[in-house]
Amino acid sequence: MLNFSQIKNYPAPGRMFCFILVLALIWLPGLAIIYLVMSSTQNLEDPATKNLLSILTMGLLAIEFIALLPWWGRKVYEHPNLYARYGLVFTRQNGLLLLKGLAIGASFAVALFITQGLLGWLTWQSPRLSILQLALEGSATALGVGLAEELFFRGWMLDELERDYAPKIALIIDASLFALLHFLKPIPVILASLPQFPGLVLLGIVVIVAKHQHRNLLGISIGLHAGMVWAYYIVNVGNMVKYSGRVSDWITGINGNPISGILGLIFLGILAVLMSNMSKTFDRPKV
Repeated sequence: MLNFSQIKNYPAPGRMFCFILVLALIWLPGLAIIYLVMSSTQNLEDPATKNLLSILTMGLLAIEFIALLPWWGRKVYEHPNLYARYGLVFTRQNGLLLLKGLAIGASFAVALFITQGLLGWLTWQSPRLSILQLALEGSATALGVGLAEELFFRGWMLDELERDYAPKIALIIDASLFALLHFLKPIPVILASLPQFPGLVLLGIVVIVAKHQHRNLLGISIGLHAGMVWAYYIVNVGNMVKYSGRVSDWITGINGNPISGILGLIFLGILAVLMSNMSKTFDRPKV
C-alpha cells in the first residue's frame, strides 16, 4: 500500500508527478461519463458542443483539483491548510489585492489596445453586444480562469518548486511550465500559436513577482491574470477592434492576441519591472 507520507521526501518532480497522477485518476472516470453522455445526445463535431464539452471537462478538473489540495496537505505534508500556505486566504487585505490586480491587469490590456489604436494599427468598432453583458460574462470567465490557473501555477506548483529550489530558479521553472502547458494542443495549432510562448513566460514571471512583492498573497496574482483576461474578453468577444494590417502580426499580436506580439512583450516587460519595484511591507513566512 502506498505510504503518502513518504512522498514529501521525493524531489519536486516526483512529488508533482504523484499529485498529477492522483488528480488524473480522480478526473478520468468523470471525463468518461461526460463523453459517453454527450456522445449519445450531441454531435461532438459541432463547435458549440465542443465548447460545452471543454467547459464541462475543464470545470470538473478545476473543482477536483481544488478539492484535492486539503487531502494532499493532510496526507503528504501533515499540513492543516495548504490554501493559507499558498496565499489563498479570505481576508480584507487579500480582497483588496484582488481588486488592485483586477484594476492593473485590465488597465494594462486596455492601454495596450489604445496604444495600437493611436499608432494606427487598429480601429475601434461598436461592440456587437452590450458592454454590460460583455462585462458581466467576461468577469465570470476571467475570475474563474484567474482563480484556477493561479491556484495551480502560483499556488500548488510554485510551492512544490520552492521547497527544493532557490526562488529565482523556481520562478523560471514555474513560468516556463505555465507557458508550456498552454500548448497541449494538436501540432498545427501549436505551430500557429507558438509566438504566444514568450508572452506567456513573461506573464508567468509578472504574476510571480507580484505575489512575492505582496506578502506572498495570491489575491494580486489572481487579480492581474483575471483583469487581463477580462479586458481581452470584452474587446475580443465584442468584436470591438479591427486591425489595419499596416504592420506585421508579429508586432500587433498573432491571431489578434496582443501578448503574442512585440508591443505586448514590451508592455509585459514594463509591467514586470513595475511589479518588482513595488516595496515589500514584509515577507509573509510560509505557514
